[in-house]
Amino acid sequence: MTQQANQYRILPVQGTNESRVISEVVNNAMQGKTNNHGTITLATAGATTTTLYDERIGFNSIILFTPLTIASAASNNYPYGTFEHQATQTFTANTPTVAAIATTEFAYGMSLGSNQITVDYAGIYNVEVSGLFVNNTNAQKFAWMWIRVNGVDVPHSATKLSVPVRHDASTYGYIPVTIHHPLDLDVDDYVEVMVAVEDVGVYLNADTAQTTPFAVPSIPSLMVNLGMIEPSETTGSAHEMYVSSRQKGSAVITHLPNSVADNTFGYIIVG
Repeated sequence: MTQQANQYRILPVQGTNESRVISEVVNNAMQGKTNNHGTITLATAGATTTTLYDERIGFNSIILFTPLTIASAASNNYPYGTFEHQATQTFTANTPTVAAIATTEFAYGMSLGSNQITVDYAGIYNVEVSGLFVNNTNAQKFAWMWIRVNGVDVPHSATKLSVPVRHDASTYGYIPVTIHHPLDLDVDDYVEVMVAVEDVGVYLNADTAQTTPFAVPSIPSLMVNLGMIEPSETTGSAHEMYVSSRQKGSAVITHLPNSVADNTFGYIIVG
C-alpha cells in the first residue's frame, strides 16, 4: 500500500517569468520539500514481498527507506531462537547420538523439527548449548558434546568432561556443560547437538519445578540458543529489506515474512 505525500508546487513545463513562483519552488527544494517521497506499509499474512506503486519510479531509480513505526523499526531484527528438551536423556555407551530437542521457547527466522534447528537466512550465527550431565555409577566417567551442521561434525566444536562419581545411593554426581561456537550457515542449513558417553550410567538430567523448601524453575536436560551475528553478503536469501526489482511506475520490495499491520516506512525516490 502506498500513500502519496502532499504535493509541492512545481515550475510549469513551458517555463515562467514570475519570480514569486520560481522563488517558492527553489526555496522549498532547498529546504528538502520535494515531491519524490511517500509512505508504504508492508503486505501482511506472512508476505515476503510488497509492491510499491509510484509513477515517479523508473528502471534506474534509487529508493531509500526509513522506518516510521515501532513495527518497522524492529522489522530487521536478526534471527534468533531458544530451544530445549524437558525430559531426561539416556544414551548407549560409546555411541555418538543426536540429542533430543523437543520444545521451542521462541524462534524468529528459524524452526525446530526432528531434533534439528533449521535457519531461514544465511549468515554468521553463534550457537550456545548447555546441559546437565549426571553420573549414577561408582566411578568417574567421561562425556562428550559437540555440534553438527547438515549431519557433518563441526571442527573444534567438541568438549569433553569427566562427570563426578556418585556420592551415595541417592546422591549422584552432577556437572553442567556449555558450548559456544560460531557457525557459517546458509539458507535451510540445520544444526544438531551430538552427545556421547563412556557409560550408560551417564545421562542428561531434567528436573521438574521445585516448590519446597523454596521455589526453583524446572531444569531442562538440554537448552540451545542460536542467534545470527551478521547476515550473509554473498549467499542465500537476504535478511535485510531491499528493492529486488524496478520498472516504470513500481518496484518490488523483498523483506522478512511480515504479519504486522503497521509495518510502515517512509521512502524517497532519487532518479
